[in-house]
Amino acid sequence: MPLLEPKPEALRPGSRPSGPAPDRVADGQAGGTPEPLRSELARLLGADKVLTKISDLVRYASDASPYRFVPQVVLVAEDIDDVSAVLSYAHGKGREVVFRAAGTSLNGQAQGEDILVDVRKFWSGVEVIGDGSRARIGPGTTIVRANATLARHGRVLGPDPASAIACTIGGVVANNASGMTAGTTRNSYRTVASLTVVLPSGTVVDTADPAADEELAHAEPALCEGLLAIKREIEADAELTRRIRAKYEIKNTNGYRLDAFLDGGTPVEILRGLMVGSEGTFGFISEVVFETLPLDRFVSTALLFFPSLPAAAAAVPLFNAAGARAVELMDGNTLRASVSVQGVPQDWAELPKATTALLVEFRAPDEERRAAYEEAAAKALEGLELVAPVASVTNAFTRDAKTIGGYWKARKAFVTAVGGSRPSGTTLITEDFAVPPSRLAEACEALLDLQTRHGFDAAVAGHAAHGNLHFLLAFDAALPADVDRYAAFMDDFCRLTVERFDGSLKAEHATGRNIAPFLELEWGPKATELMWRTKRIMDPDGVLAPRIVLDRDPKAHLRGLKTIPKVELIADPCIECGFCEDTCPSEDVTTTPRQRIVLRREMMRQPSGSPVEEALIDAYGYDAVDTCAGDSTCKLACPVGIDTGAFMKGFRHARHSPREEKVAALTASRFKTVEASARLAVAAADKIGDRLLTSVTKTARKAVRPDLVPEWLPEIPGAAARKLPRTARGGATAVYYPACVNRIFGTPGDVSLPEAVVAVSARAGRPVWIPGDVAGTCCATIWHSKGYNEANTIMANRIVEAAWGWTAGGRLPLVVDASSCTLGIAHEVVPYLTDANRELHAELTVVDSLVWAAEELLPRLTIERTIGSAVLHPTCSMEHLGDVDQLKAVAEACADEVVIPDDAGCCAFAGDRGMLHKELTESATRKEAAEVTSRAYDAHLSANRMCEVGMDHATGRSYHSVLMELERATRPAAQDGRRG
Repeated sequence: MPLLEPKPEALRPGSRPSGPAPDRVADGQAGGTPEPLRSELARLLGADKVLTKISDLVRYASDASPYRFVPQVVLVAEDIDDVSAVLSYAHGKGREVVFRAAGTSLNGQAQGEDILVDVRKFWSGVEVIGDGSRARIGPGTTIVRANATLARHGRVLGPDPASAIACTIGGVVANNASGMTAGTTRNSYRTVASLTVVLPSGTVVDTADPAADEELAHAEPALCEGLLAIKREIEADAELTRRIRAKYEIKNTNGYRLDAFLDGGTPVEILRGLMVGSEGTFGFISEVVFETLPLDRFVSTALLFFPSLPAAAAAVPLFNAAGARAVELMDGNTLRASVSVQGVPQDWAELPKATTALLVEFRAPDEERRAAYEEAAAKALEGLELVAPVASVTNAFTRDAKTIGGYWKARKAFVTAVGGSRPSGTTLITEDFAVPPSRLAEACEALLDLQTRHGFDAAVAGHAAHGNLHFLLAFDAALPADVDRYAAFMDDFCRLTVERFDGSLKAEHATGRNIAPFLELEWGPKATELMWRTKRIMDPDGVLAPRIVLDRDPKAHLRGLKTIPKVELIADPCIECGFCEDTCPSEDVTTTPRQRIVLRREMMRQPSGSPVEEALIDAYGYDAVDTCAGDSTCKLACPVGIDTGAFMKGFRHARHSPREEKVAALTASRFKTVEASARLAVAAADKIGDRLLTSVTKTARKAVRPDLVPEWLPEIPGAAARKLPRTARGGATAVYYPACVNRIFGTPGDVSLPEAVVAVSARAGRPVWIPGDVAGTCCATIWHSKGYNEANTIMANRIVEAAWGWTAGGRLPLVVDASSCTLGIAHEVVPYLTDANRELHAELTVVDSLVWAAEELLPRLTIERTIGSAVLHPTCSMEHLGDVDQLKAVAEACADEVVIPDDAGCCAFAGDRGMLHKELTESATRKEAAEVTSRAYDAHLSANRMCEVGMDHATGRSYHSVLMELERATRPAAQDGRRG
């Protein structure tokens, strides 16, 4: 055992509910996957693709829905061969299989009770076909990632769900998810050109293959004949045909897509249509070819406020007629809850209850067409009853991208913002339905009345242009009376939607477990029985996703409801939506932010000391705490701003012994000595050699603790110069603070980063001054990231006091040359300051060197030379600071071509975490590194030394600060000989 192994007791919940939760994982499951399932699948796929620990099973048991089912095993499929092997195994053993990608499904479609197959990690990729009118996309690719590639070709996908940052293509197609603008014409059913499917039998079908029908008939004759028989039956029934066509005049994802039998002429064509919206019950979609749509870049948007729901609903047809691409509705409760989302005006909290808003957007291919749309919108506004009950309301169309982005952020956060403000400990149900658009106002009022009568908070939002409404219900699944209340509501809601409005019980979220019992209510017995027949034809042994679309149990929607036990305050609002997961650096190596919270909740469900709790705590240290990069990009993705990085830092602090805290505080107190010693050690390391240092540090890590002793990496740079450049205080326009990392580690090239910053500032006539006593100071991030609170407090106060003196009480800006250090000094130190120093901090202007260069220097500099191409690595700190545009601006001054990789993300080096757990950085940078190394660049640029080291390690290329490149680009010709 390592010398300083942390005690797991620190992770044990200190307080929990009065008794174990009714849905806790049973003691008998503490050992994880049972035998012989475990060993059989390990032999079949390889042990590295088989997840068997109870912690793995629990973290995959939850999705964005109110349901929770713990699988027996989780498999990580790498290719079609793996999928086929799993399906063959399931057939032979009589087992069930559910496929899961992002887990953003809202009705339990990504959950299974037997074999769960993760098809996200190895299934991403975008191939643009021709001019971009088509794209071949892997099912594990997020909508945002696909659109990033397509945007370069002026194209976009039709489906645009609110969860686009997290949801994947496979799930979008399997659920026929649509979104804000897709309606019934731009959804997956209308825009999927072809797809490749692995059927339950293992047969692989590429619907684009000209020989697909012939091959399918040979491989699956019964399937082909069964599909054609249903087609003939439907076409022979005129009344049924009319009913099917009518059901899809409005948005509808409830049940199987019966119009596929009318639209497809051959078994393969029918199969293509049936797979859309089949929710993983007919086969695995391994690849999709989309017909893409034009990306209309000229936008005009308004957020219009009305005194009531009827008034807003009455305006919807006017904007539809004017050509609006999107008309979104938000009622008063939704608007008020949205203030929890960063960027939403805080005065929305004071909006009257009846206030309703429409978000109206026009999108055009050119300026002329946009102007025409704006003219039509102005006419539509004439005579409308608009209100401005709070100061931030303008009721005007705008072209400003930042303002428009804020509107959409509020709208897209409906589920998480409203859900995040629910009472602690309650389960959240998210439902959507559709009615004829002409009856929108009537449906809104009927729904709100129904919510009120059943004791639920009334809130509604939706895609008003398409008559598609969304609502939320919060209740305590641990209380039988609350579950009964929810059940009574669902009975009344389904009857209301079907009998009064002839609507769709699911418009875009797919049937799922919640609506399966009500399928026949909407479709009637004849159509429903055809769906059961279709399932038997496609999956005669019932291997795939049972009970997700079809279930004859009238109470199936009450089975598996999950309790939400209270956890630490910082994480308690989480509704497990999964928006955070694609941004998380540890996503593919251990756990995600959602999974860290899911595991914590299961600990709270357990009685203290239970076998399951012990197993979860044992795994949590490494899987959750140690391998969290602490970069807090999850907070940026989370609509309610949960900072799981800070959550994990709290656990790091809790695991420290008093001795560790004392040692850390000592290093902060004597940091001038520590800094000098570190620079000497790095200089000495240059002479020792990488192989020996790697061997020594690996041995030390085993003896002490991997999370305390960094592993030496060959990419670690040499030492910085002992002395910083000479500068003068007189005439300085800013104080330049070289971060300690740039005072310890050197940089490539003939000019150091501090020399470069001083030089370019002087050239621009904006000279900077480096104080003589910066040694021994730090932004405190070193200790903050590891949870050393006392040391963090010491350094946070020291740097603020020093900066206040250097800047003459805040009269000069403080320019910091590492983005993470800028973030630390500007924001992260604040909670650790004394009251007096908090006042001093408020007087400081902390400026990132990127902002300094882009806004203060570039306009005053002359570019002497440029390079051909540069690839950028925007760091997570830049994302927090909003500095990415400045990074790009400086790079574009230096290079003719500037590229930000589509897969750019946090490198997870996180100061030294990439040396403590190099597997974290290697996993986090895998996709970005593949993009970077796919071609040659003249420069690889960033603005944070340790992130540059991390990217060096990931790519084998040499990264350096963009300010060093700016110095080279602006260097007078007479001095250019300094660099080769």
